[in-house]
Amino acid sequence: REIASGSQDGTIRRWNPNTGRQIAPPIETGHGYVNAVQYSPRGDKFASCGFDDVIRVWSKDGKLLIEIKGHKSWVNSLCWSKDGAYIFSGSGDMTIRKWQSIDGKELVVLRGHTSYVTSICLSPDERHLVSASEDYSVRIWDLKTNQQVGDPLLHDDELLATAIPSDGRYIASAGLDKKIYVWSFEAALKQSGNQVRVRAYIAVVNIISNWPCMMATRSPTAR
Repeated sequence: REIASGSQDGTIRRWNPNTGRQIAPPIETGHGYVNAVQYSPRGDKFASCGFDDVIRVWSKDGKLLIEIKGHKSWVNSLCWSKDGAYIFSGSGDMTIRKWQSIDGKELVVLRGHTSYVTSICLSPDERHLVSASEDYSVRIWDLKTNQQVGDPLLHDDELLATAIPSDGRYIASAGLDKKIYVWSFEAALKQSGNQVRVRAYIAVVNIISNWPCMMATRSPTAR
């Protein structure tokens, strides 16, 4: 079991979660700041992104396997398909892109956000992708048609994160308005944005307490 973290120092570091100790030398990524690290579903490699607009895929021992280029600005968020065949990315160029993980071929570009895309995630059935942006909105994308579904789900300030639980019933989103909203996924797909009721919200005192460590992720093989 292990955890990988990415930092403003440009490195990825792998940790033993029980001892808190590093289990391998740091990986110098070349990203500048590292914005995201995501293990592949098998846990045998991971993808990273940051301020240099390039996605890099690494073996667990730190060998660079592939560089994926195409974004026009920094890349903020990544996710893998369950079979590991595809990587999705969200960027400061306001797009979401789908890539073949084996060779970095660009397959799809999703456009609609009007500011930086900060967070993306796949629905459990992988039929939809959900994105959050600094344009104050959460958007849902149909990955069969590659079109937006329904109206944007709106916050009162820039968004930083979105997530979907394993049952796929809800979308959670959080941002600089210091609230976490929980939306009905089914209602968001079927109804316009002004009809989707917020099921709940949690007031948050401070969204970000410390910038230097940008994110951390757990290996999918961890128990």
